Amino acid sequence: MKKIVFGIVLVSVLFSCNNSKQKKADKKVKVANKTVVKDSVKENEVAADEKIKNDFDILLPRSYRTYEVNPAASLTDKWIDLYENNGEYYLAKADFKIEKGFDECSGDSLQSIISKNKTIVFMDYPGLKVGKIKSLKINKHKVWPKEKVTYTFNGINYVLRAEGKVLSEDKTDSDNDDDKVFKNVANYKLFLTAVNGVEKLLLAEESFDDTFVALLFAGDIDGDGKLDLIFSASRNYEEERVILFLSSKATNDEAMKKVAEIAVQFDC
Repeated sequence: MKKIVFGIVLVSVLFSCNNSKQKKADKKVKVANKTVVKDSVKENEVAADEKIKNDFDILLPRSYRTYEVNPAASLTDKWIDLYENNGEYYLAKADFKIEKGFDECSGDSLQSIISKNKTIVFMDYPGLKVGKIKSLKINKHKVWPKEKVTYTFNGINYVLRAEGKVLSEDKTDSDNDDDKVFKNVANYKLFLTAVNGVEKLLLAEESFDDTFVALLFAGDIDGDGKLDLIFSASRNYEEERVILFLSSKATNDEAMKKVAEIAVQFDC
């Protein structure tokens, strides 16, 4: 009789332990599943934030890989070409040809936009008025942290001011005073003050890899008598990235608004 009772108790204990272990396992599975879903949401949110939201598309006169949708295929003669000629800037209908090639780095085919002009950027903005446009000579392309640069356009002062941490400085062999020293910068912020004296953040980058922000163009693209800007803002040496700001798209107390951006990767 004692043996029977002992057997019953032993079976009950074992069943209880197994049941407890199963509950713990189920709990771990639920926690793990919850964690995975949460991480997936975060990843989707980051991906959405990184998507480029343009008022209209822009393209650069360069090569594009064709393993995905090729941007070069969208360019037509209805696009507007902002180009430079002998120090002056003009808007005209895009005049170009497309050449096919091969990228040995990626092992993929290429389509290259070959412009008939010295193009700064192509814009899918047919409403722009073609012809010569008013522009400023850029004496300082890079605004390093703790520096200010002022441009005066149609009687209005536009002040660019930069913040950031300079991690290191290196001398270069450039003959251009603007490029004789290269600085490795982190947590970069570029501000703009104009019109009503309110300072606004124009762009910000956490880090650069052998690159930096440089002003490519300053002038009146949209014909409203106010300054527009185009920056090169590549984040690493295997990227070409250009950002366009127009004053006619500004709202509230902004002097100008970011309207278009293109970033082309050419890593192996």
